[in-house]
Amino acid sequence: MTTRTHLRVSQPLDLDATLDGGQAFRWRRDGDAWVGVLGSAIVRLARTDGGVDIESDVPLASDIRGAIASYLRLDDDLPAIQRELATDPHIGDGVRAFPGLRLLRQDPWETLAGFILSSTSNIPRIARTMELIADTLGQPLELGDTTRHAFPAPEAFVRAGETQLRDLRCGFRAPYLVAAARAVATGDLALEALREAPYAEALAALSALPGVGDKIADCVMLFSLDHLEAFPVDRWIHRALVDWYGVESTFRYEALRDWAAGRFGPLAGYANQYLFWHIRQSRRPMIGAALTKPLAPKAGS
Repeated sequence: MTTRTHLRVSQPLDLDATLDGGQAFRWRRDGDAWVGVLGSAIVRLARTDGGVDIESDVPLASDIRGAIASYLRLDDDLPAIQRELATDPHIGDGVRAFPGLRLLRQDPWETLAGFILSSTSNIPRIARTMELIADTLGQPLELGDTTRHAFPAPEAFVRAGETQLRDLRCGFRAPYLVAAARAVATGDLALEALREAPYAEALAALSALPGVGDKIADCVMLFSLDHLEAFPVDRWIHRALVDWYGVESTFRYEALRDWAAGRFGPLAGYANQYLFWHIRQSRRPMIGAALTKPLAPKAGS
């Protein structure tokens, strides 16, 4: 059964920049809409003048509107955030270029797995690998003629083990995924509890995992655990800080994080996303993950 409903939105919202901007990896364009998987539901989102039209495979009684509103962080007062940050000229340029760009509030386990896969990779390949993992290990879902799969729970990664994950194109990241999945499945890493933990405590808990450095931990905290002070530094952010702010190119990650905290304060994460997407799209526009061809398991698997 297909549920159709409408979410009224009075806040700025650009679905293209938000869903295809490197925060999440499983959204696919469908005409003027976006199709993704949230938990055990396929959802189709289309922007309208008054909000977002939603199609889903779950009953309306499940409060799909509330789930989408939370996912899109519509509880954030984006105009107020933009006014505060746009006093910085470079952030102001990003806000003017992408006024509806928002941060997302994603599932922490899927976000952790996605950013473990991000190590020495790129956004389209991460998206393809995530989809291959879901297709192989996840529960099938249907919305009309569309079939997708839920992202597998940590226990499924543990059962699959390193060998199968390598067959699913995870490469050297396979043992890191298994270790993270085991920590979450056993409760040694309580991801949801990290929402309320101080930043330093959450950082320490995440970076204690094999293969998870400060940058991956910052991405997980910012994109899924409500730590808006997190400031992930990838090569694009590093380039922005060097070219636009005159930061020394030899600064270590910790120094760059401290610099961002001093300049942008508790909204450093929003500043980060405006800087990232503005420099990325102005210098080498990214082709959406929706345009990539699917991966298949390694031959002989």
